[in-house]
Amino acid sequence: MSDRSTPGPGGTTGSGSTPEPGTTSPGYQQLRPKPTGVRELVAPVAGFGVTFSSMFRPTVTEQYPFEKVPTKPRYHGRHQLNRYADGLEKCIGCELCAWACPADAIYVEGASNAELPDGGHRSPGERYGSVYQINYLRCIFCGLCIEACPTRALTMTNEYELTGPTREGLIWEKEDLLAPLRDGMLAAPHPMVPGTEDTQYYRGEVTGPTPEQVAWVAEHRPDDPTLDAARAAAGQGTSTSSSTDTATPAPATATGTVRS
Repeated sequence: MSDRSTPGPGGTTGSGSTPEPGTTSPGYQQLRPKPTGVRELVAPVAGFGVTFSSMFRPTVTEQYPFEKVPTKPRYHGRHQLNRYADGLEKCIGCELCAWACPADAIYVEGASNAELPDGGHRSPGERYGSVYQINYLRCIFCGLCIEACPTRALTMTNEYELTGPTREGLIWEKEDLLAPLRDGMLAAPHPMVPGTEDTQYYRGEVTGPTPEQVAWVAEHRPDDPTLDAARAAAGQGTSTSSSTDTATPAPATATGTVRS
């Protein structure tokens, strides 16, 4: 335990008098040599060296928002909830991203696929994310949420223009974050690829919808706008037949939509 002396009368300490202004304490030893000559003369303004050297460099001004400079490939921008090749959502509602968020900006509610009617799924496996919100008033774009995601459902895009006129508008819902359906994807809910488990999805072995999935959607949602493109991807053509005609599709092994 160090022995600290208390100031005495007149501002002195018990171990001696206070050093005079401009002098050092008796026990101090300077390690750097004191500048002499020209160095001593320019020492007061040496700290402005960087400032003086920058004064004569050309000024580069980005004319944003009229000229938008592309971001770096790994820039942390707006989040996105991804899908599998057959249209099922990758999010399983595990809430790990919400637990990892240091700003408490993510809110997730999971639900069971067993509660969906007639064997439909929104994601492979048992659960899916029924509610997913990101509060961009809190988000610090650190990327810890995407590191915590076990299925690579959550990634970050290069989009950075996220301003808005209201606070409520900066709380993005699941519908705002979901990746758009690509050509050939079938809108969820619908059953998983027959004969597969969630492991095959995680490994990337599912490469598109099967005729069984197309038939299920045609029976339950005959007006689904993704049916025609999904039929073509599943090898059934683009003809719009009735739900009764599509109830017995061709075998899935002929489509090559499950990669071994």
